[in-house]
This record gives sequence, structure tokens and C-alpha cells, in this order.
Amino acid sequence: MAKKSVASIQTGSKRLTKAIKMVKSSKSGAYTFVEQIMAPEDVNDFLKKK
Repeated sequence: MAKKSVASIQTGSKRLTKAIKMVKSSKSGAYTFVEQIMAPEDVNDFLKKK
């Protein structure tokens, strides 16, 4: 994993976070971006898993 980014998003009463993780492909060696919108408490688990 080369780079990670986290942005906070507020919509109404819910507080959400958009996490972007850069993952290296095992087949081609190219990097791809994985994006997910989640609760702020789940960000660390998302960034730790491969």
C-alpha cells in the first residue's frame, strides 16, 4: 500500500467518511484505488486490511 487518504463528509444528521486506499495488484503489479464511504469508526479497519 503506497498511499491512503481520508475525507470527512457530513450529510444531514449522519457523519460519514470516504476512505481511499491505493492497492498493488498481485497479478500485474499495477496500483488501483479502492474507495468506500463508511462511519468514521470503521476507517482504521478498512485501511489495515488488504
